[in-house]
Amino acid sequence: MPRTITVKGMGRVTTAPDYVVISMSLEAHEQEYEATMELAAKKIDQLNTSLEEIGFEKKSVKTTNFNVRTDYERAKDRNGNYKSVFNGYICSHRLKVEFDFDTKRLAQTLYAISRCLAQPELSISFTVKDPSAVNKELLRSATVNAKEKAQILCEASGVELGQLLTIDYNWGELSIVSHTDYMLEEKCMAMPVGGLADMNIEPDDIDVSDTATFVWEIK
Repeated sequence: MPRTITVKGMGRVTTAPDYVVISMSLEAHEQEYEATMELAAKKIDQLNTSLEEIGFEKKSVKTTNFNVRTDYERAKDRNGNYKSVFNGYICSHRLKVEFDFDTKRLAQTLYAISRCLAQPELSISFTVKDPSAVNKELLRSATVNAKEKAQILCEASGVELGQLLTIDYNWGELSIVSHTDYMLEEKCMAMPVGGLADMNIEPDDIDVSDTATFVWEIK
């Protein structure tokens, strides 16, 4: 059985965000199913129209989650006992719109959404347009880190590093998002675009790390 050395390599990448993702939630609630779906479609149309008016292409708003469910509420009957009473249908949409990071464009978009009759709930995150480039750099960094560790350990032990035998990597999805919190109350969002644009922000750098395990032969 060959002698081996197992080392976990740590990759780390720090990069500036260059992309904005605005996530939005819309909900329609009516007693009848048809009325619920009609209201949901109307709200989507209102949102799309608001964004198209400021230059977004048609269908820029993408659905990330769609759910229709029945709604019940607890009510007392004439005997004082609680029972579930049907309260209609709820249609929930989770949507997003993405664009290159630009504070003026962000202000313009938030202003348009705030004036939209659909009134979606929203959250804002800063990320990168090409996450695959970050992932590749993480893997390179982890590989270099592991080999450096292995060589140091072998030199200190008076042995020579041999051929690479195996690589173990967990291909999980990484969260490549800045930790910057960007929150505005509805009243602030409804300010004229110029007022929002004056708030020039620089999101914090994205700091991500990942690991891979390498096994080398010891000569």
